[in-house]
Amino acid sequence: MEAREPLRDVRGALRAVLARLREGEPGEGREPFELPRFWDALGQTFQVTSQEATKLSLAFSRPPLPSSEDCQKLSEDVQNAILAVATVYYWLPKSQGTTLRKMVRDATTEVVEGMIQLTDTILNAPVESLSQEQLISTGGVWEACEQVSKLPRDNQAAVVSALAACLGVVKDAVEEMEHALVEGQDPYGDIMEDEELGFRGNRDTYWSEADRQLLSSCMGLMKASKACLKKVLAAVKAHGKAESPEQIAQLDDLADIANEISPSVDELALSMYPPVNPLAVRLNAAKLASVLKKVLEIAKTSHVCPPSEEGWVQFLTGAVDHNMNKVKNFTQGQL
Repeated sequence: MEAREPLRDVRGALRAVLARLREGEPGEGREPFELPRFWDALGQTFQVTSQEATKLSLAFSRPPLPSSEDCQKLSEDVQNAILAVATVYYWLPKSQGTTLRKMVRDATTEVVEGMIQLTDTILNAPVESLSQEQLISTGGVWEACEQVSKLPRDNQAAVVSALAACLGVVKDAVEEMEHALVEGQDPYGDIMEDEELGFRGNRDTYWSEADRQLLSSCMGLMKASKACLKKVLAAVKAHGKAESPEQIAQLDDLADIANEISPSVDELALSMYPPVNPLAVRLNAAKLASVLKKVLEIAKTSHVCPPSEEGWVQFLTGAVDHNMNKVKNFTQGQL
């Protein structure tokens, strides 16, 4: 075990790097900053890290174990590779976009986490053979390092990626609720079979006709959420630019507020299941409507929304108001 001691030290150093990465944003990056040079450097550091993971894993894949000197050299090379990855990430200034920076930070964090996992596996494994865990951990580092080629190259591409991810989650939530409503009066039928539990006369697991009228308007809001994200995503793809600080900041504002749509849709959807509390539904519907109107307002005043795009902004604003007013009417007697 003495031969592996340098590996314990490097694991501690990697954990310190990871902690610093997770703490947040470390300043304004390196000036003058050149985006193409940054990507070249980041790609190289990820590639070197992948190679160092392979070397480390091979060295501990069969007896005899590396000597203390060899283990020291392997450990130093791993530590230097990870420090280089983190250093290049820190070059990226916030002025290039917080959405882009978060995605690069997440990718960098995955690489560091993967290398920590590999050192853990080697330190905990018997020395006689290459364990399945070590193979998986090595592959995990390779996979994390390969992600650099898939990262968005500027903040416009980063915001497109973020909006597309939000849209995917909201689409799933809308489809799930549509399916539940079409199933009939019993949304829990697929998980609470009468044959297994006996006859259920508890109306708390069913929707009343009044519930369904209220939920129809809530579905209108959920569908407006999906339409809003689709339109904003298309507008960012067509008109979004990341050439000036103002454009970059506008894109980040859009991504930040759009990130609130999915949790708001989820909260509304959860409150729509029986037993329905109309006031809870109204509260969650109002929250979602507020988020959607903020998204539309931010889009309308940004560079992604030239006059040719204003029609859908007005239409969706009207759709949000229309459905929210219906929710208010249906719940008026509950106040």
